[in-house]
Amino acid sequence: MWHILGAGSLGTLWATRLARAGLPVQLILRDQARLQSYQHAGGLTLIEQGQAQHYPIAAQTTEHPQPIQRLLLACKAYDAAPAVAQLTHRLSPGAEILLLQNGLGSQDEVAREAPHARCIMASSTEGAFRQADFQVVFAGHGHTWLGDPLDLQPPAWLADLRKAGIAHEWSLDILSRLWRKLALNCAINPLTVLHDCQNGGLREHPAHVACLCSELVELLQQCGHCAAAENLLEDVQRVIEATAANYSSMHQDVSQGRRTEIAYLLGYACNAGQRHQLPLPHLQALHNQLLAHLNARGLPSH
Repeated sequence: MWHILGAGSLGTLWATRLARAGLPVQLILRDQARLQSYQHAGGLTLIEQGQAQHYPIAAQTTEHPQPIQRLLLACKAYDAAPAVAQLTHRLSPGAEILLLQNGLGSQDEVAREAPHARCIMASSTEGAFRQADFQVVFAGHGHTWLGDPLDLQPPAWLADLRKAGIAHEWSLDILSRLWRKLALNCAINPLTVLHDCQNGGLREHPAHVACLCSELVELLQQCGHCAAAENLLEDVQRVIEATAANYSSMHQDVSQGRRTEIAYLLGYACNAGQRHQLPLPHLQALHNQLLAHLNARGLPSH
């Protein structure tokens, strides 16, 4: 059974594809009111290439007594550990938790909440957005890398992902992938918020982007992830061009008055620099500017 917590874009995308492949899926919703909204919608809808397909997937609340052997955690980074804390009593011995969070830091928080579970980290380039509640548009086929730094043996259920058509790869160095993605996010997302622009707007600020990438390369090398540091600036420029018309996820969060994942992106990078006694003046200044920007809008800064 795939228990899936988080009916946002990625959670819905995974749930519908697993269900479409005939695999048992159970959604976990935060409370009775949310469960009633879901029941009213009658299930999840996946819109792919303009075609809508409806899946009446079973759902329950966190209070449900059913034991959990495999949990796909598809909520925001700041909600991950509190969500698992509500479910620890339901985790079976040897349970596995698949983590689909942005940035770094939440993975360690979840591992502390569920010390007896196996935590498998994931990094995804799939594009999806919610069109309405419980409806997701599959915007871009991507790839998902999965890995476990504490146990390099791939789990047997990767066969389920193949069956569901979820393009994936078991990575022996998942932390390097997560650091690379964190660096890309730190070089792009905060600047799009401060300049209030689409990703393509960063073409106007090449010197600032280059300074940030230079510090991020130093940080990655200092943290032992030299492979993740290679050609970072070129990759950032490529992403800016490829996603020029898009608004970053952080920009979307701020413009819609939602809490951002700053603590797990820029905050995590700056803290790592302090731990290694590595001065990161441009990243630190950007972090301070972003905190002030969020405070001015009454948004949480952690």
